Amino acid sequence: MSRYSFGKTVDTGFDQTLERVTQALAKEGFGVLSDIDVAATLKKKLGLDMPAYRILGACNPQFAHRALEIEPQIGALLPCNVVVRKEGAKTVVEMMDPLAVLELVGKPEVEKIATEVRGRLDRVLGAL
Repeated sequence: MSRYSFGKTVDTGFDQTLERVTQALAKEGFGVLSDIDVAATLKKKLGLDMPAYRILGACNPQFAHRALEIEPQIGALLPCNVVVRKEGAKTVVEMMDPLAVLELVGKPEVEKIATEVRGRLDRVLGAL
């Protein structure tokens, strides 16, 4: 998808996909700390209409704790953002690639964590 994200397009509706993503994240140990309804916010603040678009701030506490112990400033790169958005008749799910983003830290211990997180996020996509 990009240098900093990966994902997939599915044929299921937006609400069903959002539910499935949330459930799959939970199975992999991620909680959703934030849920930003971009479409509703742009409608309210700017009067603009756009297709459904949500940003979920997903966090796995064990991985976050390990990363923060290694690099306290890493909180600026957390949590992992997961986008669920409507595109025509399909729904797109995109995730921040922890390997790309956490590479900025430049520490092998953090790269190891990023690899583990990426594996779990890959399984989330596989469950959709």
